[in-house]
Amino acid sequence: MEQSITIGKNLAFLRELNNMTQEKVAEYLGIKRETISYYENGSRNTPLDILNKLSDLYQVQLIDILEMKEEDRKVKTAMAFRAEGLSAEGYKAIGEFGKIVKNYLKMKSIEERK
Repeated sequence: MEQSITIGKNLAFLRELNNMTQEKVAEYLGIKRETISYYENGSRNTPLDILNKLSDLYQVQLIDILEMKEEDRKVKTAMAFRAEGLSAEGYKAIGEFGKIVKNYLKMKSIEERK
């Protein structure tokens, strides 16, 4: 249960940091707004497929959602993207862009290890 609370706090933080509403995030995911609220308050476990989609949308690594601490949140705040006023298509575009960025960073990391 403690991990659900940590994940929920991180999800709420990242959503608010990006100036997104629960309604818009729920629409992006194809779920009800109430479900987002349950995830954010830690009363329900967030499925892995939803966590992956949210990591794309918020442009963070999955580990950031799972384990981000208060000091990490301060760094993320400085680099936030504001999504205020975006349409559903805008949210989809952000999610797709997030995937590209994460894949690029993974490839760069692999290349640097060689």
